[in-house]
Amino acid sequence: MSEQAAPRELTIDELARETGMTVRNIRAHQSRGLLPPPQVRARTGYYGPEHVARLRLIQDMQAEGFNLKAIERLVTATPGGGEQLLDFGRAVLSAFGDEEPELLSRLELEARMGGPDPKALKKALRLGVVRAIADDMFEVPSPTLLRAGTELVRMGVPAPHALAVAEQIQRSTRSIAEAFARLFIVDLAGGNIDPERRSPEEWAQLNEALAKLRPLATEAVAAGFQQEMGRVVEKQLQRVLKHPEVMKRPEVLKRLAG
Repeated sequence: MSEQAAPRELTIDELARETGMTVRNIRAHQSRGLLPPPQVRARTGYYGPEHVARLRLIQDMQAEGFNLKAIERLVTATPGGGEQLLDFGRAVLSAFGDEEPELLSRLELEARMGGPDPKALKKALRLGVVRAIADDMFEVPSPTLLRAGTELVRMGVPAPHALAVAEQIQRSTRSIAEAFARLFIVDLAGGNIDPERRSPEEWAQLNEALAKLRPLATEAVAAGFQQEMGRVVEKQLQRVLKHPEVMKRPEVLKRLAG
């Protein structure tokens, strides 16, 4: 049986090429205490796999929006603390953001919206229903939401009215999401998501709780919506029954026939 190969050692120039960082940035991270010192032999510093992993972590955390001061606190707080927090952040994003965006040309988007309508497009952009990414190209963050709007347009609902519903959905779901976030952060995490105060076992428990939260939240929202929808539809039907002349209006008959 052959002996296991020794970990590869890198000079600072090789480390820079390996990680895509500049030598200057590596030295700056080292001076801040973000990067452990190298092994020095014959006046040359040698870096190992742990240095590569640490620099990758720093790059990932910067990409997630952490500044260097926050990264310094996290990666030096406890061994593995930064990695655990970053993994948790990724788990949160994957738990609630697994819908693949869709790319549409302007013509395709206009077809979905029932034809060219600059005002409706402007509102859709403001609401974030679509995002302009290039000349005459748009990204749809939630194809499911756009499909629902498209079906409403096909049923005869004007695009501005469908967008008004989308705006109301945003407002209502934001408050619901904030309520569930508070429930998770305060009740389940004890108001604290800090790598300095959590063991690996506690991080595992938080991730398990997060995995259970999404289906619970989805089911609770769906059940609440169904109940409220039933009440609202019942009220509307009672109103129509009290005023039967409403059912004779041409626009009502047209929609019922369609």
